[in-house]
Amino acid sequence: MRAKGSQSGFTLIELVVVITILGILAAFAIPRFTGLEVQARTAARDALMGSVRSGAALAHAMWIAQGQPATVTMEGNVITLVNGYPNLATIDDTLSDLTGFTYTPATGVFLKTGGAATCTFTYAQAAGANLAPTITPGGAC
Repeated sequence: MRAKGSQSGFTLIELVVVITILGILAAFAIPRFTGLEVQARTAARDALMGSVRSGAALAHAMWIAQGQPATVTMEGNVITLVNGYPNLATIDDTLSDLTGFTYTPATGVFLKTGGAATCTFTYAQAAGANLAPTITPGGAC
């Protein structure tokens, strides 16, 4: 039973201590979340790079299986081939989803949108017979 006139609750010192502890935790957490954003953009770029490699390899396999035609059709898209691999204009057509990226066919650059403007990679079409295309990561994400 409570004494008459006694109040319950937190004292001002207890509230200040809790706010101070929350401030310290936030100071450590914010830089960690920033680092996660960079890692997420890098992982998204690397995943799309892998998809482009797979799309180029699949188009190349179709090219071999079909007797080395000038074009192959993938998912209803006509893919123009150079040295048995997709050219710059049609490599993006080998992909089913480019969400979060833009592609510039003239340069072969894939750009991660919504973040660092340097989070890119470049597709360079096959330079010669029996040479695979090169896919090079760009700047820091």
